[in-house]
Amino acid sequence: MVEAENKAVSTASAYYDSTDADTFYYEVWGGEDIHVGLYQSHDEAIFDASSRTKATMAGYIEGLNENSRVLDIGSGYGGTARYLAKTYGCKVVALNLSKVQNERHRQMNIEQGLDHLIEVVDGNFEDMPFLDSTFDVVWSQDAILHSEARSNVISEVSRVLDGSGQFVFTDLMQSGSAPADVLQPILDRLQLESMASPDYYMQTSQQHGINEVRYDEMTNQLVTHYTRVLEETETHEAKLKQSITPQYLDNMKSGLQRWIDGGNDGHLSWGIFHFRK
Repeated sequence: MVEAENKAVSTASAYYDSTDADTFYYEVWGGEDIHVGLYQSHDEAIFDASSRTKATMAGYIEGLNENSRVLDIGSGYGGTARYLAKTYGCKVVALNLSKVQNERHRQMNIEQGLDHLIEVVDGNFEDMPFLDSTFDVVWSQDAILHSEARSNVISEVSRVLDGSGQFVFTDLMQSGSAPADVLQPILDRLQLESMASPDYYMQTSQQHGINEVRYDEMTNQLVTHYTRVLEETETHEAKLKQSITPQYLDNMKSGLQRWIDGGNDGHLSWGIFHFRK
C-alpha cells in the first residue's frame, strides 16, 4: 500500500508540473483556479463559476475573519488563498505538490500585493509539515482524489486543526452505487486504483474526530463544469495547439467526456462538505 501511495503522489506531481498540464489549466481556467465551478447558466465563463465556488464555500465557515488561520491543501495556483486573504484579511498557508504551480502562485501573490498574508509551501498533504492544532480552518478543492491514502489525509487534517476547527472541501468522487468497471477508464486516466464516495468521507472523518455539519450534493455542477471545459477546449483548440501537444489535448477531451458521461449516468458525485472537529 505504501508503494501505491507514493506512486499516486509522484504521478500527481509529475502531471501538474508538466508543461502541457500547466499551460492547459492556466489558460482554460483563467490562471486562478483548478476546480469545479458553480454555474448559474450553462454558458457562463469558467472563471466566474470557479470564483463563485470559493465564495460559496467561504460562506459555510463560521467566524472567518482576519484572525483566522487557514490551510489550503492542494492549493493549485492559489486563487482560493488570494480570495480569502483579500476578502477576509486572514493568513493562509497553501500546501501544494506542484512546484511549477507554486512558483506561479508566489508570483501572483506578489503582483496582487498579498504575499504578506500567504505562505506557499511545497509539500504533500498525506504528511503535512505542520505542528498539531495549528489551523482554525482546513480547505481543499478537488485535490484529495489524487491520494491513494485518503484516510491519512483526513487524519492529518484532524491533527493540524485546533480543538474547534473546521474542514471545508470538495472532491471528485464515485457515487455509492457506481460499478467498478464503469469507473476504470477514469481511474486509468488518473492513474489511481480507487475513488472515494461521499459516505467514505463522512465515515472516515468521523473516525478521525471530525463531525459532519452538512454536505450539499451538486453533481449537476460537475457535469456542467466539464461540459464547459470541453467546449472551451474545442473552441480554442487551434490556439492551444500552439503551446500544448495534440496528444495531450486529445487525451484531455476524451477524459472530459468520461467525466460528463459518468456524472450524467449517476456514477460520479461532487459536492461541498463542511465538518467541524
